[in-house]
Amino acid sequence: MTVAQLSQDDASDEGGDLLLWILVFSELAAFGILLGGFLVMSLIHPESFGAAKLHLSARLAGFNTVVLLASGWQAALAARTGASVGQQRIALLIAAALGFVFVGLKALEYTAELPFAGDDRFATFFELYFMITGFHLAHVAFVAGLFVVAALRPVRANIVMLTTVWHVIDIVWLVMFPLIYFG
Repeated sequence: MTVAQLSQDDASDEGGDLLLWILVFSELAAFGILLGGFLVMSLIHPESFGAAKLHLSARLAGFNTVVLLASGWQAALAARTGASVGQQRIALLIAAALGFVFVGLKALEYTAELPFAGDDRFATFFELYFMITGFHLAHVAFVAGLFVVAALRPVRANIVMLTTVWHVIDIVWLVMFPLIYFG
């Protein structure tokens, strides 16, 4: 293997794959459009959006934020250079478990919010809320499942790719959380 091939392999292992970055950009663009629409509608309907937010559990969502960030930390541990296969597996499984905890807590939160979603005063808010947070939740559940698959046969390039996508999911939530719950 030549030095050029080694450096090319190293670059792809470090998340330099063009398709990965196209995926990251498209995810950020999609969530940006959704959150932009939410922000515009909250400016058009400030009273109903403000009243609807009173029915959200910011405390539970805050705790869920910590769960998601802890999961991202575990994913980063799995992706670190020099991590053994055993360390990668454990970190990926913990990251997946915390991702599934996030999903469970969000489902619990949804059950408390559903009764208010049928109220005509809050319809626009809750339609956007469930669309945006549900889209995010689908990403969390899907990538958490992929963490489990990756833990079965850890390949550094796959772990780096999944961790990169997971961190995008984290970033989206860190923008979404204050905008939806407090903004």
